[in-house]
Amino acid sequence: PPQYGIVLDAGSSHTAMFIYKWPADKENDTGVVSEHSMCDVEGPGISSYSSNPLAAGTSLVHCLNQALRDVPKEKHTGTPLYLGATAGMRLLNAVVATLKSYPFDFRGAKILSGEEEGVFGWVTANYLLENFIKVGRGARCPSGTAVVARPYTIEDPRNEVKLQLYGQVYKVYTHSFLCYGRDQVLKRLLSKLLQAESYQATIPHPCWPTGYHKSLLLSSIYDSPCTEKERPSLALNTTITVVGTGNGSLCSLHVSKLFDFTTCSFSRCSFNGIFQPEVSGNFIAFSAFFYTVDFIQTVMGRPVHFSSDLKDAAKSICATSWSELLQKAPKLEKRLADYCAVSTFIYLLTTKGYNFNNDSFPNITFQKKVGETSIGWALGYMLNLTNMIPAEKPSSHKSMLYNYWVILILLFVVATLTSLVTAVCLLRRS
Repeated sequence: PPQYGIVLDAGSSHTAMFIYKWPADKENDTGVVSEHSMCDVEGPGISSYSSNPLAAGTSLVHCLNQALRDVPKEKHTGTPLYLGATAGMRLLNAVVATLKSYPFDFRGAKILSGEEEGVFGWVTANYLLENFIKVGRGARCPSGTAVVARPYTIEDPRNEVKLQLYGQVYKVYTHSFLCYGRDQVLKRLLSKLLQAESYQATIPHPCWPTGYHKSLLLSSIYDSPCTEKERPSLALNTTITVVGTGNGSLCSLHVSKLFDFTTCSFSRCSFNGIFQPEVSGNFIAFSAFFYTVDFIQTVMGRPVHFSSDLKDAAKSICATSWSELLQKAPKLEKRLADYCAVSTFIYLLTTKGYNFNNDSFPNITFQKKVGETSIGWALGYMLNLTNMIPAEKPSSHKSMLYNYWVILILLFVVATLTSLVTAVCLLRRS
């Protein structure tokens, strides 16, 4: 019978529940764990319930009730339940009581650092691609297939994490750029535009489509640690009307101001003075990267094979009016106005930030799932906490088990033969 595990991914703007399943009678081999089901928690992220902490726990009830149905009743008490929170989510106590009220084996809630989030995402991707088991068994892994690039020196020790998985030691480069997630970038961009326009009652937004406008409270922009230092002296209940002008070039200029591409004290940097090795091998981009490129391909009908394609697509989105966008994707109305800014940001991040060019950009796969399992940090987090990936080589583990069985069988045979010989001798004497 299968075993189950549950992970709640509590981000700044959204919470998702993943239920994983694996055969209980099989050795912990790569590719065994798969996604059984998932559930998107309705409403905003848990961190938004600071004024009503009890509602944070209540928001999870719908998905937890689904878990009661998806996991067989007889398996409930043996199913580990974890909550991993990112983006500085501070309301863990508000949800722990709710999680403990369910019959699962709740094993705690934790705020993950950005580096942990990155490493667990790396573990998830390579586990699903079965790269660990290939390398662990001595097979040659294709260069850089999301698991290993050519050897490099990590010049800043804060960016290095060492892992031992399936008998192989991996030196992983990781860095978390705080305030560069999708939602925080959009808030920071609004803050810069407000500053540039001296906080007038009505300001233009070059990254919003023409025909789109919205009235915003200053509190909705400056309620984040990423923008609080730029908070103006105006009252936070002040309303400002933002009007879209759909200017792709001006949008790119303002988005580029969110980066520092000049400061670097290492041999090479990404941005903001952060060391980064040269990009080589193959890469997987998921989450907001996937959804943005998927929008470009499916809604805008444009290919994204090269970095120049992404640049052209961003300009095309910025030049499309609000009415045209609504006609193309009415179901995406909530986030539709931000695709110009986000696609421009992703273009600048991958090219000027991470230094991908038209030659290396095709090595990025924009992907949501491997098979039926979502890519993200949640699976890697559970694999780590449940020790599902052994440190030793699978082959040596199996050979040890095999040798033990051979010895036991030989001992049994010897004991049986000795007993038979003794019995025959006794019969002859009698």
